[in-house]
Amino acid sequence: MTDSPRTPWDDPVSAQTSAGMPSQERGSATKLRPRHVTMITLGGIIGASLFVGSGNVIRSVGPAAVLSYLIGGLLVFLAMRMLGEMAASRPAVGSFMEYARLGLGDWAAYLVGWLYWYFWVGVLAYEAVLGGETMHSWFPTVPSGIWSVILLGVFVITNVISVRTFGEVEFWLASIKVLAIVVFLVAGGLFALGLWPNTSSSLGNLWEHGGFAPNGLGAAVTGVALVIFSYFGTEIAVMAAAESEDPARGVRQSTSTIIWRILLFFVGSVLVIVTIVPWDELPVPTDVANAPFTYVLSLVGMPGASVIMQLVIFTAVISVLNSGLYSASRMLSALAEQGFAPRVIARRSHSGVPVWALMASTIGGLVAALVNVLTPGSGIFDFIMNSAGLVALFVYVFIALTQMRLRRRMAPEEVNALTSKTWLYPWANYALIACIAGVVVIMLTTESGRTQVWTSLIATGALVVLWPLVRRTLGRRDASVHGAAAPRTAEADHQGPSRGSEGGVGPVP
Repeated sequence: MTDSPRTPWDDPVSAQTSAGMPSQERGSATKLRPRHVTMITLGGIIGASLFVGSGNVIRSVGPAAVLSYLIGGLLVFLAMRMLGEMAASRPAVGSFMEYARLGLGDWAAYLVGWLYWYFWVGVLAYEAVLGGETMHSWFPTVPSGIWSVILLGVFVITNVISVRTFGEVEFWLASIKVLAIVVFLVAGGLFALGLWPNTSSSLGNLWEHGGFAPNGLGAAVTGVALVIFSYFGTEIAVMAAAESEDPARGVRQSTSTIIWRILLFFVGSVLVIVTIVPWDELPVPTDVANAPFTYVLSLVGMPGASVIMQLVIFTAVISVLNSGLYSASRMLSALAEQGFAPRVIARRSHSGVPVWALMASTIGGLVAALVNVLTPGSGIFDFIMNSAGLVALFVYVFIALTQMRLRRRMAPEEVNALTSKTWLYPWANYALIACIAGVVVIMLTTESGRTQVWTSLIATGALVVLWPLVRRTLGRRDASVHGAAAPRTAEADHQGPSRGSEGGVGPVP
């Protein structure tokens, strides 16, 4: 009996995170627990974009903003199902980057991995600046720049200790955000239905001020381009699940059941807002005091609504800062393991933390933050923020393409054995890619959208220019590891073969 041809799925993606790990290693005291993964998924994307930014979407779209959030959330849900199909069988810290290498080739892994890291460095800078300014408003004797450095330092420490420490801190920070939204949904829902003391139903606000879609249903579709970025960050849970006590279970949970809860939080919150407040009477959300959540809570009669929301939003800021350090360091470490970054960056501490990758990511975020403080008028900080604008869309497209390629290579019995399958394959993949292309087209119709598109293409172009150098380095490394003199070929690049122990890829134990 002859053996069947080997496929990329026959090798574990990472020696540290493959599904073939011995069970005693998964149960290590440094691993994340299921509750950590659950709350990282729920709280990882809940930030100022929901608490404050939702007001801008509602003012532009009207009550139909509910559809914008629903459509955007469903697109992300499809991407997460595709990622979940791959990750449930082969959990990996590098997640979609490593799957892109196996499915599309080294070039795809290099491109999407570095873009994703670049995105989180920008997020680190933004959240550090925002957190520093918030702390400065409370304690004005200390400059905001110093507060930014202090906040970065605090969460570097929580990440350095162990992944369990990161998970525990994120669990409690995310719990505060989740609790705030639950209170908002319950109190706001009762108020909207007229079940709150001294109130009457306000459901008429959904259609009495110019209709449900006062600016047309086209505005709701346009709104998808604004809200889809609010959901970016759900993939953190897949990366975290790979470092949990039960990776396969964590991936299935984070890519199926929990995404519905996230949709409930986003879509439900927006529905409460547009039901209680006429969309054309919602204040411009310039700060926490007139953010939609604050405004609704004040109408409900909650004392100290502004102070409460200021604390909740600050919690959201530092939560994203904590998650950003984790995501950036894991992606940079995975890049180094595959030879796309200096090998030293992949080194881990005794507790399994990629310390060098964490420090490099922190320095990147710190430099970007200091640029904003020291040279606010230079435009460099704005370029960094805008040039990462399309990363979320790039990631979703790569996930869809990778899952299609890998599924086509699988035998029928392998497909039947999948524990988490993509719905409506491959039509869901085509639909997701087409919708992402539509979002880009919509972005080109606005000045801010065009800025994000072109600056993102510039950043991507810089990576493309450097690819030949990286590819030659990979060829020399492979020749050294395998004792071969021949450089990597275009076909090898396309197939993305294993690199042995040097690349963290080898046979399942």
